[in-house]
Amino acid sequence: MGLTSWPSCISPACIFLAVFLILSNMPCEAQLSPTFYDDTCPTALTTIRTAVRTAVSRERRMAASLIRLHFHDCFVQGCDASILLDDSSSIQSEKNAPNNLNSVRGYEVIDNIKSKVESICPGVVSCADIVAVAARDASVAVSGPTWTVKFGRRDSTTSGLSLAATNLPSFRDSLDKLVSLFGSKGLSARDMVALSGSHTIGQARCVTFRDRIYNGTDIDAGFASTRRRRCPADNGNGDANLAPLELVTPNSFDNNYFKNLIQRKGLLQSDQVLFSGGSTDTIVNEYSKSPKTFRSDFASAMVKMGDIEPLTGSAGVIRKFCNVIN
Repeated sequence: MGLTSWPSCISPACIFLAVFLILSNMPCEAQLSPTFYDDTCPTALTTIRTAVRTAVSRERRMAASLIRLHFHDCFVQGCDASILLDDSSSIQSEKNAPNNLNSVRGYEVIDNIKSKVESICPGVVSCADIVAVAARDASVAVSGPTWTVKFGRRDSTTSGLSLAATNLPSFRDSLDKLVSLFGSKGLSARDMVALSGSHTIGQARCVTFRDRIYNGTDIDAGFASTRRRRCPADNGNGDANLAPLELVTPNSFDNNYFKNLIQRKGLLQSDQVLFSGGSTDTIVNEYSKSPKTFRSDFASAMVKMGDIEPLTGSAGVIRKFCNVIN
């Protein structure tokens, strides 16, 4: 087609037709929105916030558990509440995955919240959205950052048990593996370091840090000695004994986690690799000096994580009970 033929096709009708054809071939996907429940369940967010505050006031550790629950949900087939499903004739529960079993907590808190929300707005608010906003409210409950949560996720009717082994990070992972895994979810190395900062609260089981405190070389000797007191060297002895991930202020959301890494006092190997002469050392240094930057980056990374492969529109369902399919 020569240049002289173009003007004959440039008309409002042609432009409209071209735009229509382009849009009609784009995937039709509903967008998440902070105002999604404003008309259909206006009291949902205050109901959830009150329930989270109550749960965290009863057990401070629950704040870390709810943040981690959101993380472990989103990393396995997206933020779809698949992690909440119990075993059944058609479901192999993600709860039994090695990185979740006897580790991930907070299921009963989400179930309780769902019950309260169902009583005011039956069949409206998804379990996936409850998990997402509960993580934000849990952060705020321990003086952590807040962020705008977008809504409109729907709940899966399937579980991703087989995916959990390869899609969830391990306490043994190298820096390269962590960067690669987070990258596969659309998260940058900076996002990964910021999200790891949630280990400023919460606790870990002896079985996850035993090898590091007895055989690790990149660890402060005094710190290792302290941690050995409640974590015997023998496998199977004291495996479930708990230790705070951050020793100085274990119940407050701050940047001491990063200060500890610089002092070689990361409890998990997957923590310490963030500051071990690698590509993320500069980020750890920055967060150790600027709590404001850490809080801002953490909030941004949580928003990005909440956008991982949600079910929207007509995909998925709104479960009546979070642990079973309707």
